[in-house]
Amino acid sequence: MTAFMTRWVGRLSQFDQRSFHWLNGRARRWCGHKVTRWVSRSGDGYSYAIIACLLASLHGTESVPLITTLVVAFAVEIPLFTLLKRLLKRQRPYQRFPSFHAVIMAHDQFSFPSGHTTAAFLFAGIMSAYFPAWNSLFYVWAIAVGLSRVLLGVHYPGDIAAGALLGSALAWLALGVV
Repeated sequence: MTAFMTRWVGRLSQFDQRSFHWLNGRARRWCGHKVTRWVSRSGDGYSYAIIACLLASLHGTESVPLITTLVVAFAVEIPLFTLLKRLLKRQRPYQRFPSFHAVIMAHDQFSFPSGHTTAAFLFAGIMSAYFPAWNSLFYVWAIAVGLSRVLLGVHYPGDIAAGALLGSALAWLALGVV
């Protein structure tokens, strides 16, 4: 990496860390709140499987294109964000700042990009294509999932932005391919 790139990445990382501390300081009452935990859990992988099963039971064979798109997209998303995390190896906030106490501990070691946010934006993008009237609800939920991950202390805002971009790009690709 060039000296310019190293300085740029360093400044971006410092901004991200300051933003993390600012947000957690301003929203302290929400950091451990049950609603914040629930919103974060709603972005867990099993939620997508439950919704797909619910759609299949309600709409039968009409739901096959949607479920196929979701399965293919998540089959690409999971290994991709996992690979990115292992390559980039960004420490989580509670690892980088031992004096900071996260509300929860993450299931994996690295923070960039946010897997929950990537999945939420992937899901929101695909669901919005099939149910455009619910578009705003899907994206507000995806944003809330990302924000909850910062408030719980397991991600920086930059992890969330990267996850949102990655998930949105994967949804766009999946909708064009499947």
